[in-house]
Amino acid sequence: MSPRGSDVRERMLDSTSTLIRQRCASATSVDDILAHSGAPRGSLYYYFPGGRTQLIEETVERAGASIEQLIASAGDHSLIEVFEAFVKAWRDDLIASSFQAGCPVLAVAIETDDETPQLTEAAARAFTSWRSALAALLRRHGASPAEARRLANLVIAAVEGAVALSRADRSAQPLDDIARTLRPLLDDAVTRRTKPG
Repeated sequence: MSPRGSDVRERMLDSTSTLIRQRCASATSVDDILAHSGAPRGSLYYYFPGGRTQLIEETVERAGASIEQLIASAGDHSLIEVFEAFVKAWRDDLIASSFQAGCPVLAVAIETDDETPQLTEAAARAFTSWRSALAALLRRHGASPAEARRLANLVIAAVEGAVALSRADRSAQPLDDIARTLRPLLDDAVTRRTKPG
């Protein structure tokens, strides 16, 4: 693929993500994506032979991979630092979009579409990858496997829900409140394992 072709493909993915985050998948048409991206009509099936469905599926996979990478690339950072980065990414995104854009993975996950089950499956894979990466991080910081799984589910569900509430309220307050509530739980999970004796 040529650099220019790669640029057109990326623009289409970016536009699809933006539109899904603002409208949900069912309300995002091929015409909307082409108009938003400025891509020529023939480029859709050239870069995405599976059409709109493939484009949305790849958009969800890309969104899933970016958050998984944020969590998995923690390195020597503390659990709280990683959590703060996760929340900050969502907070910055909400504010930059004037609270008009939510999570593309959640947007696709909540829609029921029997004709394109692969989209729901892509959202499920993204959520699973986030929970797995977060649970692995929690285990590295001393949480038991069961506690790591529970906390990972809680963090992902709470933050995703808070993003939706923040969008509806046009305020970062719900996300800030959830972050303030979850911080001590995560800190406690690590502190209990690292205390001597």
